[in-house]
Amino acid sequence: MCLILFSWCSHPGYRLILAANRDEFYNRPTKPAAFWADYPDVLAGRDLEQGGTWLGVTKTSRFAALTNYRDPKNNRPDAVSRGHLVKDFLCGTMPPSAYLNQVDKVADNYNGFNLLVGDSTSLWYYSNKEKRPHKLAPGLYGLSNGLLDNSWPKVKRGKHLLCQALTAKDLKASALLNLLEDRVEPPETELPDTGVDIGWEKTLSPIFIHSPNYGTRASTVLMIEDTGKIIFHERSLLSEAQWTDQNYVIGSH
Repeated sequence: MCLILFSWCSHPGYRLILAANRDEFYNRPTKPAAFWADYPDVLAGRDLEQGGTWLGVTKTSRFAALTNYRDPKNNRPDAVSRGHLVKDFLCGTMPPSAYLNQVDKVADNYNGFNLLVGDSTSLWYYSNKEKRPHKLAPGLYGLSNGLLDNSWPKVKRGKHLLCQALTAKDLKASALLNLLEDRVEPPETELPDTGVDIGWEKTLSPIFIHSPNYGTRASTVLMIEDTGKIIFHERSLLSEAQWTDQNYVIGSH
């Protein structure tokens, strides 16, 4: 997951409005979003290489999402898979703050990550680069492969596009999916220095990424209404140029 744009308790009628892109190597085996056979309350995609996930929600509005923190010089090949951080929260019952306190004790076992966890009452953020859980106030946020709300061009542009989308009288998931397809590349002078070469920085700079071997594999929209109704739309890449849509509504009347 490389970009998460979200509004928390700041839009009428909605507790959470989220639009996210997961970027990954095309050859990494992945299962599109579905309810899990081993945990039937969990709705999420699945990484078939390590068994974890990058974003998901439960029927009781427990939610979690993850991005990697880009720091190639400090990555360890023997680190624990970060996707289990999302899986373990979704499959458990621990409150968000308590869960992050537990994660903090073992955070050094993982390569750099950002983690969002929430339930019907609160949303929390944690990065093992800061090592301090944050309870998020109502507002609009952007998270990529640096810290929350940093000044990367794709974060700033994504937040601007989300803000525009939220002004619509009739908010639709399709509008949020469309903004996730944005391929505008910022000027080279605005690119962050994350420890990769400038060519790779340019490739990774748009909201939607495409390259021969790596790119955006899934675009997800998650909307949780104040009533508890959950709307989940995901567009995922099955193979080259073949996309599939998964649409779920939980708690509809």
